[in-house]
Amino acid sequence: MQERQNNRSQYFDELVTTCEKYFIPYISQFLTLHPGLSVLEIGCGDGGNLLPFSQRGCKTIGVDLSPSRIKVAQEKFHESEANGQFIASDIFEMKELEHQFGLIICHDVLEHISDKADFLRHIRDYLTERGKVFMSFPAWQMPFGGHQQICQNRLLSHLPFFHLLPYSLYKTVLRMAKEPEATINELLSIKKTRCPIELFERLAQQEGFHIEHRQLYFINPHYETKFHLRPRKLWSALSHIPWLRNFFTTSCFYIMEVAH
Repeated sequence: MQERQNNRSQYFDELVTTCEKYFIPYISQFLTLHPGLSVLEIGCGDGGNLLPFSQRGCKTIGVDLSPSRIKVAQEKFHESEANGQFIASDIFEMKELEHQFGLIICHDVLEHISDKADFLRHIRDYLTERGKVFMSFPAWQMPFGGHQQICQNRLLSHLPFFHLLPYSLYKTVLRMAKEPEATINELLSIKKTRCPIELFERLAQQEGFHIEHRQLYFINPHYETKFHLRPRKLWSALSHIPWLRNFFTTSCFYIMEVAH
């Protein structure tokens, strides 16, 4: 799995495919993706999610803390002859972008954020009055909710649920497997910033968002391009059982707007 993480061109193409096939149809149920629509992705990484929006004539802006990822995004958009602006920055320091976007995308970002309430609070500053937010993230307790697929140790990168070990034991296992210090620090950080479904929904409501729609997936749509697994929605009955549903939800899709 580590090789896929390092192959940025492949990862970009996989995101383009997933966005085209699953993200856009989901979002389009609640928002018309017309030419000129301003779309912001927070934590855009290599920019793959934004290419299908750009190809539909949307005005796309991607912001990410990583200059190297932003460089890849700029190169890939240039290769595709697509229009898009990419900025290496902390989005919440960019006051000039406030209240400009009809759609904000946060894909697999929230689980890395320590102060989730503050993050959600600030997102509101970048939405137009009737703007929507597409939020997706893996439930913490799902088999690979700890992002252990980034481990260099082959066994650990394929080992489900071991991120649920107590913090000290989890750290010991990673060190015994001789994982690089940077990888260990990242995995421990994710363990601290984990995001169960219940936590997210409580914070979203607390920060003034209305959840217009939620779709929980037993098999993440992105797994189709990554592992050739057909996406499966979580069974309806299970999706309404708090906490237990987290163990079976590999991806959570949300459409939100500011409550009026």
